[in-house]
Amino acid sequence: MKEQELLFSIESVLDIHPLENFKILFDNLKADHLDSAYSTGRKPFSQQSLLKAIIFKNVTGVPTLTELSIALKNNPSAAFRCGFNILKPLPSVERFSEFLRNKNNTALQKIRIQLVHELISMGCIRGNYLSIDSCPQPAKVKENNLKTNVKDRFNKERICKGDPDARLGIMVTFSKSKKEISYFWGYRNHVVIDAKEELPVWKITKPANVQDSVMFIPIFDLIQKEFHFDIHAVMADGIYDSASILTYIIDTLKAKPRIARNPRNTKDTPERKFSKAGNPFCDAQLEMLARGTFYDKAQNRWRRKWVCPIYHSKKIARKFFVCPVFHPKFFTQKGCYAYVRVDEDIRNQIDYGSESFKKDFNMRTGSERVFSRLLSICMQNAPVIGLKGTANYVTIAHITVLLVALTAAKSNSKDKIRFIKSFLPNFNP
Repeated sequence: MKEQELLFSIESVLDIHPLENFKILFDNLKADHLDSAYSTGRKPFSQQSLLKAIIFKNVTGVPTLTELSIALKNNPSAAFRCGFNILKPLPSVERFSEFLRNKNNTALQKIRIQLVHELISMGCIRGNYLSIDSCPQPAKVKENNLKTNVKDRFNKERICKGDPDARLGIMVTFSKSKKEISYFWGYRNHVVIDAKEELPVWKITKPANVQDSVMFIPIFDLIQKEFHFDIHAVMADGIYDSASILTYIIDTLKAKPRIARNPRNTKDTPERKFSKAGNPFCDAQLEMLARGTFYDKAQNRWRRKWVCPIYHSKKIARKFFVCPVFHPKFFTQKGCYAYVRVDEDIRNQIDYGSESFKKDFNMRTGSERVFSRLLSICMQNAPVIGLKGTANYVTIAHITVLLVALTAAKSNSKDKIRFIKSFLPNFNP
């Protein structure tokens, strides 16, 4: 009976021609390993088909899994292109949610990495100029809804009942050139892009409390282990301005660090004055006392500590009953103290302000445009909770962007590799 129903051309019966371009798109998707093994339970749908359906959702702008399920039921052409058997019941919202929550992210990362390798082989990604940035991923919890009454809303020690994996993070926005900082519960997507072609080459999703700078070296270690790029320069904003990262870029990556200087690492006050013996003067113009040298592992530098002479010298204490300038720390602590760097600052090797630095650093804005394209396919609106499900959803968003770019490149349309939503509807094979 089924054979008789399919004797006619499926295209003529279902009018699939408008979705012919999705066949070309999915032909470039290598995801056979997703269906290599199934767990026990209900008879599963093909995981390749579930992945294709979510990619279809991203490209066509379907906002939710509920609307995706409805779209597939109302449009057999779409279901057929995704690989579902249109003569049988189609997957429900729960099946898509289960796929996102339970699928091992490594299997999806394998697809993403394969797409990057193919784009490298076609010359669409060279990896000479890389830019790193992160994007907040708010979780759907009541703590993020300021209209709700939540006790200790921003207590970083609390666990959200709506999403136990979500953590407290900081979101920076700019309104009328004014910097505004707010808190949110959720995750953060750390992304490295090819700054020339504006295509993502690596992504990792972590809880929002994981600092951006902590992720820099591990991410680039993974990138170089997988792709072996000949990196010329690395662009990033001031949050990545640390001596350890700058040293890693120069010594390990053999590249130029194009990272904005963080004001916290510069001196906004006049240079501290030193005595002939090499001791700094405090605010009261007294010679401070040295209290040892130590290695600051976080900043990859050696520092010497100097302390208040009144508190730590009986001889000077006899002359002064209190601090002559009434420094507040004299009354709340054991006087003021200072740290002086005693090794060479790695920043002295960087040509800040040069034309080369400015030209390279300007490519950092490519990260913002990549995030904009990813957000246009609902990357920030994850339909599931938990770190695993969110990471899978974000990975599929990256797969979508790379898959469209690869399809455009193979179709001799390299100038349209960044046209995520408009390429397929306007493509004439």
